[in-house]
Amino acid sequence: MDLGIKGRKAIVCAASKGLGKACAMKLAEAGVELVINSRTKEAIEATATEITKATGVKVVAVACDITTPEGRKEVLEVAGNVDILVNNAGGPPPGNFRDWGIDDWQKAVNANMLTPIELIKATVDGMIDRKFGRIVNITSGAVKAPISYLGLSNGARAGLTGFVAGVARETVRHNVTINGLLPGPFATDRLYGNLRLQAEKAGRTFEDYAAEQASKNPAGRFGEPDEFGATCAFMCSVHAGFMTGQNILLDGGSFPGTL
Repeated sequence: MDLGIKGRKAIVCAASKGLGKACAMKLAEAGVELVINSRTKEAIEATATEITKATGVKVVAVACDITTPEGRKEVLEVAGNVDILVNNAGGPPPGNFRDWGIDDWQKAVNANMLTPIELIKATVDGMIDRKFGRIVNITSGAVKAPISYLGLSNGARAGLTGFVAGVARETVRHNVTINGLLPGPFATDRLYGNLRLQAEKAGRTFEDYAAEQASKNPAGRFGEPDEFGATCAFMCSVHAGFMTGQNILLDGGSFPGTL
């Protein structure tokens, strides 16, 4: 399928690895020019080189902290007129809410709620003027089914979801959509890092524990980042103009509800 977005320009946040990188790669395969960012210069430049070699698409790497005003300014100045925005950020650490102070909450809300909102604010009016825009917020399956030890993520990402629900209904008449893409268990460094912690607490080997957790998913496995990236690319395509304010769950069937 031709996604109809060749030549468009996109910002993909936290794209040096994992789900962000997968989204960037699939957009590049569709012919989208990219500005990608992460904190680590070597990692983000290596990813940019990899994507360009694989697709021939122009990719600009920006090493910065996107959660700061300075980082956002740098990315936005490099990107220019943006047609597609993929908001993404590593989630806050797991733990017990009794151990979290106000600084922990402020960091989580800044990274996973306020930063995406600031980037939307900076780009959405230009999209409206040009009559095309796609904004995808990568959040978490925990938005629909909260995970007890990920309370910081539950709260911050749910806040972003609530904010977007209203704005997305205002922009869609201008062919600008805003949606959430909610990953369940995907084979990423973050997932494996959490599983290692859980395995240690349980006195289990990582390999056995990870295999057991994967088998519990209705799909019998963890998701592959490429699957996630392909869904993101479709949501950014010309074919998704009638979908807005939605939260698309990719979790192999883990969520047991119908809504």
